[in-house]
Amino acid sequence: MSIPLPIARNNASQAPLMLDLLPALVNRHGCITGATGTGKTVTLQVIAEALSGIGVPVFMADVKGDLSGMATAGAASEKMIKRLSALGVEAPAWAACPVTFWDVFGENGHPVRATISDLGPLLLARMLNLNDTQEGVLQLVFKIADDNGLLLLDIKDLRSMLQHVGDNAADFRTTYGNISAASIGAIQRGLVAVEQQGGDRFFGEPMLNIDDLLQTDAQGKGIVNILAADKLMNAPRLYAVFLLWLLSELFENLPEVGDLDKPKLVFFFDEAHLLFSEAPKPLLQKIEQVVRLIRSKGVGVFFITQNPLDIPDTVLGQLGNRVQHALRAYTPRDQKAVKAAADTFRPNPGLDTAQVITELEVGEALVSFLDEKGRPNMVERAFILPPASQIGPIDDAGRQHAMAQSVVAGVYEQGIDRESAHELIAARAVAAEQAETPAPRGRTPAGGARSQVPESAPNTSLGGMLGGLFGGGGSKRQSPVEAMVKSAARSIGSQVGREIIRGVLGSILKRR
Repeated sequence: MSIPLPIARNNASQAPLMLDLLPALVNRHGCITGATGTGKTVTLQVIAEALSGIGVPVFMADVKGDLSGMATAGAASEKMIKRLSALGVEAPAWAACPVTFWDVFGENGHPVRATISDLGPLLLARMLNLNDTQEGVLQLVFKIADDNGLLLLDIKDLRSMLQHVGDNAADFRTTYGNISAASIGAIQRGLVAVEQQGGDRFFGEPMLNIDDLLQTDAQGKGIVNILAADKLMNAPRLYAVFLLWLLSELFENLPEVGDLDKPKLVFFFDEAHLLFSEAPKPLLQKIEQVVRLIRSKGVGVFFITQNPLDIPDTVLGQLGNRVQHALRAYTPRDQKAVKAAADTFRPNPGLDTAQVITELEVGEALVSFLDEKGRPNMVERAFILPPASQIGPIDDAGRQHAMAQSVVAGVYEQGIDRESAHELIAARAVAAEQAETPAPRGRTPAGGARSQVPESAPNTSLGGMLGGLFGGGGSKRQSPVEAMVKSAARSIGSQVGREIIRGVLGSILKRR
């Protein structure tokens, strides 16, 4: 087994002890919960830093910008020195972590992209907030694109495909089912909203290679992958779908490895309540499946949120390593949340868990990690140890320097727009338009004027004959009877038509 990772120290006056996270059991997942401003971000930083130190790469979303300081060595402040003295522990060896910055918008990190096809209709429907009917139509659009060899890579591909399916809905109805114009319009409006939030920059190529998240540096430290999510949080559905897509990609692409001495990657999902808020049942089932099975891929997942009640019970039951910061019980709902949080821990006879949760200081938490046999330890009240890297954000110059030194510098910066559904549909439309254009008329005779029948020449056409019979030979306007007869004459190509015409003409001529 790998060396235990010290995360917190029990603040009991008698028999103080260090609370360690066992690397071999990090893939049993975990959660960090607590009210705003109670120290969740620093706890996340300490755990990520400890994992990086033993060669485990991590991925985390930086919602407030504070985690970017991990790229710089920390320093002892007066407040920290006082805390270390009270805990009776030495200051850490101040050092930076190897960091790679990512950004969906390509501004504060390397661009992160995914294709429309890779995201799939289920996650895309979640992002666009579609109802069941609209989601069904979106699935049909994906199916039609697959059957016709049309790649859906970016938003313009999907928009062109939606327009193509909508314009030809009658042709697709017998094979794929009814496709309503209203549902097509709703999906198109959702795409417009995503574009306005900047989500169009997320869709495209080159797509993120999962292997680029599993890197270590020359000293064997795991790369800390930090997603700049401060701007992304303005589009909460895009944020939740992106992280869930990334988790699904890890699940689908990594091989089965069973239990390892340390995980291959640890994934931190900050603001996790956005993932589960108003999520449809199929999506919740997918999340539960991924969390349950990704353990065997060597991946650990930590959810960070304010309240354990934000996480469904089916997922919460899979989270073995827990850190609970303070909760404030100002309302009956808050009091219920405090009791629920306390009940999730293994009881400690010497600790009133529900009472302590409301009394915790900033940086103090209730901690329960799994032991070497996979059992939850009794909950302990403890202070989180300080990180060796900087607490707080890094400046722009430091961020740009870290990006320039990154192992993926220059790989994702330039986008690629290859031939896909948008281009192919446009080409087919041009070809169809050219095919429908009538051929140019033949040249006029050498004399320069087309041959015309003299007005004095006898009118030998059927219409002329009938017009003469009814007194309309000198007028260009057709009488109703002439129009009827001409229409009947068009059917003269068939035997029945010829018989009808003979009968009509015979009766008319006899009467005349």
